[in-house]
Amino acid sequence: MPRPIWTGTLSFGLLNIPVSLMSGERKVDISFRMLDSRDRKPIRFERVNAETGEEVPWKDIVKAFEYDKGSYVVVEKEDIQSAAPETHESVDVEAFVDADSIGIRFYEKPYILVPGKKAEKGYVLLRETLKSTKKIGVARVVIRTREYLCAVIPEGDALVLMMLRYPQELVDPEEYKLPSGKAADYRIAAKEVEMAKSLIQSMEATWAPDSYHDEFRKRLEAIIKKRIKAKGATTKFIDAPVEHDDAATNVVDFMALLQKSLDSKSRTPAKKTAARKTPTSKATKKKAPAKRTTKRAAAK
Repeated sequence: MPRPIWTGTLSFGLLNIPVSLMSGERKVDISFRMLDSRDRKPIRFERVNAETGEEVPWKDIVKAFEYDKGSYVVVEKEDIQSAAPETHESVDVEAFVDADSIGIRFYEKPYILVPGKKAEKGYVLLRETLKSTKKIGVARVVIRTREYLCAVIPEGDALVLMMLRYPQELVDPEEYKLPSGKAADYRIAAKEVEMAKSLIQSMEATWAPDSYHDEFRKRLEAIIKKRIKAKGATTKFIDAPVEHDDAATNVVDFMALLQKSLDSKSRTPAKKTAARKTPTSKATKKKAPAKRTTKRAAAK
C-alpha cells in the first residue's frame, strides 16, 4: 500500500475530518541512466565550484537569490522558516464555489483524500453535499514548508484534492498575438462553419480514458526487453513495505457542529472578517525580521 504524503484533517466550518493525502498520479515514464560509452560505467554528476572546479560538500552549500546578473543574496534557513506558514495539519476550506467557475489552466496536480479510521461519516457527508450542490471547496494546505492553494472536488466515491496555480503563475493569453473577433472577420463562410460542425458531430464519442495508451512507451519497453533477453540480464523488483497510517477520531455530533458553523456565519459576519485580517497582520510582523536580514545580506 502506498505511503501517505501527508496526514491531518480536512476542515470546513467546525467540522474536522481526519484524512491522509495520497498521490493521485502514477509516473510511468521510462527513466535512463547516463553511461560512459567507452566502458558502459555510470556517469556521476558532482557539485563543483564554478570558479575553482573543486567539489563542494553538501554542508558547505547555501541557498541564494540572484537579484542581479552575478549578484547574490544568501537566504538563511531561519529566513525560510519565518516565511513558512504555521499550520501543517489541516486542509482548510475557505469557500465553496461553483464547480465550473475555476478555469482549466488553474488545475495542476491531483491527490486523493482518504478518510481516517471512523471518519467515514464526515467524509461521505461532505462528498455527497458537494455533489448535490455542484460546488467545490477552495482550500489551503501546507506540505513541508510551502502553502498551496487547492480545490476539494467529489469524484465517484472519492474526494479529490487538486493543486491549483496562483494567478501570478499563469501567463495572460493576451500577451500573445491571437486572432480575435468573429468568424466573419476572417472570411469564414457559413457553409464552412456548418461543415465543421458536421465533422465534429460525426466524431462525437463518450470519454473513455482506458482506451488511450502510451504507444511510444509500449514499443520502447518491448525494445528494452529484447535487449535484456539478448544480453542474458535479469531484473529485480522490490516491493515497498506495507504501512498502515489510519488516523483515529471520536464520534462527532455533526448536526451540532453544522448548526454552530451556520450560526457563526449568520450572527457575526463583521467579527469573522476582522478575524481573518488579524492573522495577516501578525504574519506580516513575523516576516519583517526576515526582510531586514535579507537587506543586510544584500548590503554585504
